[in-house]
Amino acid sequence: MSTLTNDARVGTAAGGVAFALVAAVAFGLSGSLGKGLLEIGWTAGAATLVRVAIAAALLAAPGLIALRGRWPLLRRALPTVLLYGLFAVAGAQLCFFFAVEQMDVGVALLVEYTAPVAVVLWLWLRRGQRPHGLTVAGAVVAALGLLLLLGILGGVSVSLAGIAWALGAMVGLSVYYLVSGDDSHGLPPVTLAAGGLSVAVVLLALAAVVGVLPIGVGTGTVAFVGFDAPWWVVVLLLGAVTGALSYVSGIAAARRLGARLASFVGLTEVLAAALLAWLLLGETPQPVQVVGGVLVLVGVVLVKLAESRGPAPSTPPRAWRPHGSPPRMRRVRRG
Repeated sequence: MSTLTNDARVGTAAGGVAFALVAAVAFGLSGSLGKGLLEIGWTAGAATLVRVAIAAALLAAPGLIALRGRWPLLRRALPTVLLYGLFAVAGAQLCFFFAVEQMDVGVALLVEYTAPVAVVLWLWLRRGQRPHGLTVAGAVVAALGLLLLLGILGGVSVSLAGIAWALGAMVGLSVYYLVSGDDSHGLPPVTLAAGGLSVAVVLLALAAVVGVLPIGVGTGTVAFVGFDAPWWVVVLLLGAVTGALSYVSGIAAARRLGARLASFVGLTEVLAAALLAWLLLGETPQPVQVVGGVLVLVGVVLVKLAESRGPAPSTPPRAWRPHGSPPRMRRVRRG
């Protein structure tokens, strides 16, 4: 599927970086807002469903207007829209909110942001793009960082369930970058975002109806460090800023930068989220987790630097000869 392999770049790099930074800060805010709602009685499923529903409602009209009556375009891109809604929106968001129920926001995001390594592996297996030696080194550094981050070497207690949910969010994020960076289907960014969010609303609502997705809400005041906010204000910010704004700007960034570079710039979400969680929730990481987080980021940066050079040169297969046999001589015809 070309949706998962194309890495085209359209537009200016400066504009792409600006869109990517807006998306990073908007996405980074979601963990702190979501966790604030969880603490007053909301379930992860309810927070995810409301966030996606508000974002889909806000983008429905702009998405239709941007399409400008090109309905055949939407029909051809339907598989892409479904893929985006299932993995990049519903799957990634739900897994992330379940993760932050079990662990700190910063830790969940750092696990999720091993996605660039998964993208490299996908391109290798799917397209035969053998990674550079620098890519392998980056993967090793990131793996060591994860060992420290998850407490396997440093004695930090981290929920195994939280790790599993964060890894699920990583898969969704990988699909997000690969699909967002592809514009071969011709859909405008706002239309792709609106379509994917609408698909996610339907999937999450069905899961809630059958009881797979627990739904529970609470009212009152959400307590942050230094101030309190009404629950409805937090919900609106969750849907408008961390939902609608983040997805549209993220797609626009990937179209301009390509999936690889967009995922590299998107690492600033980790820094934004950790800073916002510290400022809003008072979550301070332990020293061993800080070291692990730095190693994860360094490893991912190495991987993305290597991938920005393009695929490693492939070596053509050599014909097999029995050991010790002389090379075959080619006859030259004289005419």
